[in-house]
Amino acid sequence: MQPILLDVCDALQTERLTVRCPRPGDGQMVFDATVDSLDALREFPASLPWALDAPSLEASEAFCRNGFADFAARRDFPFLMFLRNTETVVGCAGIHRPVWSIPAFDIGWWGRTQYLGRGLISEGVDALLKFAFADLRARRVQAMVDELNAKSWRICERVGMDFEGTLRHSRVEPGGRLSNTRVYATVR
Repeated sequence: MQPILLDVCDALQTERLTVRCPRPGDGQMVFDATVDSLDALREFPASLPWALDAPSLEASEAFCRNGFADFAARRDFPFLMFLRNTETVVGCAGIHRPVWSIPAFDIGWWGRTQYLGRGLISEGVDALLKFAFADLRARRVQAMVDELNAKSWRICERVGMDFEGTLRHSRVEPGGRLSNTRVYATVR
């Protein structure tokens, strides 16, 4: 399979969300969501090391432009989650690290703090799992979640991913503390 030849949707609709590829010019919206959520994002530095850097509008715009280019080249599939019919970013997610010979992918996400607890992130993650299996022809999608991040591993369980086990001392935080990773996956 030549991934570049895959025709894939770059925008998905759910009941409450529009989930779409970042585009040039989306940087301000991503920056605002990141700043609003920075304390929560920094709780799990081994999982989200980029959140330790000071956020900047330039870095957010670069993320959007690189994400747009990677999506077009089928190297990575980042998405922004918006409240439907608005430009309010409620989170970011993506289908990452393709292994096209299987095909298998990782899935990851973070939610904007003020929109957590409403099921929006679960709704977006569920839509991306469906996208991976339908559009990318995935045979496996896995989530590698910090063991202490119960909110994230509960999302895995809500969307029907199977718990496969715990990788002990699989990540190191900047201060040297080792963390465990819970592995969830869906296979077809």
